[in-house]
Amino acid sequence: MLMNQIAPQNEVTIRNLQTAFESESNAHAKFAAFAAKADAEGLHETARLFRSLALSEQIHAVNHARVIRQLGGEPEAQIQSIEVKTTLDNLTSALGDKLYEIESMYPRFLAENRRPDNSAARTLNWALEAEKTHARLLSEEIRQIEAGSAHTQAVTAAEFYVRPVCGYISKAAEPERCWACDRFCATFETVR
Repeated sequence: MLMNQIAPQNEVTIRNLQTAFESESNAHAKFAAFAAKADAEGLHETARLFRSLALSEQIHAVNHARVIRQLGGEPEAQIQSIEVKTTLDNLTSALGDKLYEIESMYPRFLAENRRPDNSAARTLNWALEAEKTHARLLSEEIRQIEAGSAHTQAVTAAEFYVRPVCGYISKAAEPERCWACDRFCATFETVR
């Protein structure tokens, strides 16, 4: 990040966006690895969920990177080593990460945002709202696996739909106007 070229009022916002960018970039890599593990365990719907999460996190990272550049910074991410365990352990770990982002990281970043325009707040809000859905979907998946119903997941399990603007995920194609980003998203990325 090139902090010497950045206006002082942008420094905290860029630093927070940089942290969010790195977090989302690492989550993308982690969820891709978790998807492969779930597929190997025959948990194909869970694998689809992880692939959807990976795509969503990539969208968040791209959105954060765009604003970092607009504010005069350069996005940087160091991808950490990924510890892949059982799918249930991976789901639990992912949920913990989501709860941290929902309860701590994104609210703090939004409170510290000093930008007079809305670009930083917008990308942070979009990610926060999508993370809430991620946590819900992860919780549902954990309950299914703990109840034993995941063992009956078929290769033709449900599809997930990811909005390409904000990364919101659903199990059904929803109306054109996204409730999370308030944009018209006529298309979804379908994850199979």
